[in-house]
Amino acid sequence: MKSYEELDFRDDFMFGKVMEDKELCREVLECLLQRPIGELKELQTQREFHYTADGKPIRLDVYNEDTDRNIYDTEMENLNHKSVESHYLPERSRFYQGSIDIDYMNKGNSYKSLPESSVMFICTFDPFGGGLSKYSFRERCDEDMDLLLNDGTAKIFYNCCYRGEDIPESLREFYEYIETGKAGNELTKKIDEAVVRGRSNELWRTQYMKEWVIIQDAKDEGVEEGIKQGREEGLYNAVQNLMKNMGVTFEKALDILEVQGKERDSIIKMMRG
Repeated sequence: MKSYEELDFRDDFMFGKVMEDKELCREVLECLLQRPIGELKELQTQREFHYTADGKPIRLDVYNEDTDRNIYDTEMENLNHKSVESHYLPERSRFYQGSIDIDYMNKGNSYKSLPESSVMFICTFDPFGGGLSKYSFRERCDEDMDLLLNDGTAKIFYNCCYRGEDIPESLREFYEYIETGKAGNELTKKIDEAVVRGRSNELWRTQYMKEWVIIQDAKDEGVEEGIKQGREEGLYNAVQNLMKNMGVTFEKALDILEVQGKERDSIIKMMRG
């Protein structure tokens, strides 16, 4: 886990904190979508949903709703020395979008009034290996690809390592900043200034250290239980503790604990029963 002073915009914690600024968050969303959006009336970082069978919360990185009744979930994804497949991006996008809809319906709303929603992953790697600058998915008819379902949902995966010139300059500058940390235009300079200020924010530092303590406790407990019960059993319990205490997804808990290779596959099998 990085020291607080080392955090940058591509790190989950700093990404969430910087995006708490409504105006800056709106500018980032407009850069990603390449269109204007409404004023953000609801912005929540680490938005929790409690729809798992055992009541454990699932957290979305940055959840927004604008005045035009559009909902946006924005996730930052780093490879962290793992395979692309181990991030389960398609499955997670499906689950996150479903959680957004259930949350809306549980507030007493009708399915007829479901707002449009976009789940967006900002990836520091090529998420599908196709060499595209981004991958946008909407529901289509298999028998007639010109026929859209128009259910108001979109899943978009941004490939920040793309270096082609055939994309809007603002998006290219954003990708460049994510990859290198070099701010080249007005938006990325604003982001970078927010990151620099954030590194001096003592409240944020305290919150980050609290998360660090939870993670270290989970690791230590996993090691102790691993000695008694076997390493994989201990790691599995450590993953469960992180999901309970931090509200992270199963995959993110594996990432935090740096579980890789065959151990990761084994623990995934244990989770699936």
